[in-house]
Parts: sequence; C-alpha cells; structure tokens
Amino acid sequence: MPLLLDIVTPERKVFSDSVDNVYLPGADGELGVLPQHAGLVTALQPGELRYLLNGKVVTLAIGSGFAEITQTHVVVLTDMALGEAEIDIAQAETAIQRAREELHGVDHSMDAEEVAFLQGVIAKSTVAINFKRKSQS
Repeated sequence: MPLLLDIVTPERKVFSDSVDNVYLPGADGELGVLPQHAGLVTALQPGELRYLLNGKVVTLAIGSGFAEITQTHVVVLTDMALGEAEIDIAQAETAIQRAREELHGVDHSMDAEEVAFLQGVIAKSTVAINFKRKSQS
C-alpha cells in the first residue's frame, strides 16, 4: 500500500505522489514513516527529508515546519524545500554572514521575532550548504 506524500512551501507545492517511505527531520530526531503509520502531527527542524520513489531515494533540504501523518498520507508544510540543483553555496554563505552581522551588530533593540528570524536564516542556510556538499561528494 503506497503512502501519499505532499511537500508544500508558502511559494509552491514541491512534490505530490505516492512513495514507499518518508524520513523527516523531526524536532526530536529523525522520524521514519511507512504506510499504516500511527497518526500524528509533529514539528520539523531544518534538515534532510528523504523518500523512496520507484526504488530511488530522493532527498531534499528542508526548513522548519510541520508534518501531519496519517496511515495513508504525509503532508509536509515547510518554509523551504530545495533539491541539490537549487542550492547556491555562495548565496547561502552570504545569507549566513549577513544574518550573523545583524545579530551581533550595534543595534541591540531587536525583538525576539527578529532574532528568531535571523537564527532561522542561519539554520536553513547551513542545512542547504551541508546538503549540497554531501550531495556533491
């Protein structure tokens, strides 16, 4: 029995098809999902999402978000989902540098939301860089 996987970002539906399994970067560690999995909703952290499609493992770098899991369906709502070809290491490194400069800059009047946003930029960019380098080796 296949498992329907939908991966959605605010910009687009990245993927929608039946797969054999899904591995997600859950907030408490990697979560493997097979058909007939117990239903749950879980937070996702930036990391690598993998799924098996027609005997081939497909991987994506994802950002934070949530996954809703039922016995037949996995819906991933995330703020980033990129394949290896979509990642520009230089651009990601620049984003990290800018975010770090803003975090450690002169303006200490940032609210918690601004700090969390910049920390998220660093986390997602770091995941993207590591994913791209791993894919190239």
